[in-house]
Amino acid sequence: MRRCRWAGRDRGSFTAELAAGLPALLLLLFVGLTAVDAVGTKGACLHAAREGAIAASRGADGWAVVRAVAPPGAEVSIDKDGQLVRVTVRAPVRALGARMPRLMVTATTVAVVEPGPDPFPPAEAVVGAAGAGG
Repeated sequence: MRRCRWAGRDRGSFTAELAAGLPALLLLLFVGLTAVDAVGTKGACLHAAREGAIAASRGADGWAVVRAVAPPGAEVSIDKDGQLVRVTVRAPVRALGARMPRLMVTATTVAVVEPGPDPFPPAEAVVGAAGAGG
């Protein structure tokens, strides 16, 4: 024989627990998604800084390389100090929520200037070399 349990003091407790726990769960979800976005943006900044430092150390246009691979809205600085090239890429992380403060991630890479011929020789040398071979 079964006995029925009548709803008594427990009536509505699930609704109250859900109302208290759901906002906390959604906040945790938003923080987690923002953290994942920040890690992805940090990786993109590091990639852009690394590519820019390699290009600038070889004498190529580091600005063009960084701008091609940097995340949208990134701030870039390239400093040459003697034999070192330092590239810093700083980008905002979009937080989930319009009124949330902006997070900024920064990546800095340093490379040694590679020895070799001048990457941008004078125009006369280029013309003279092309004419001598033909």
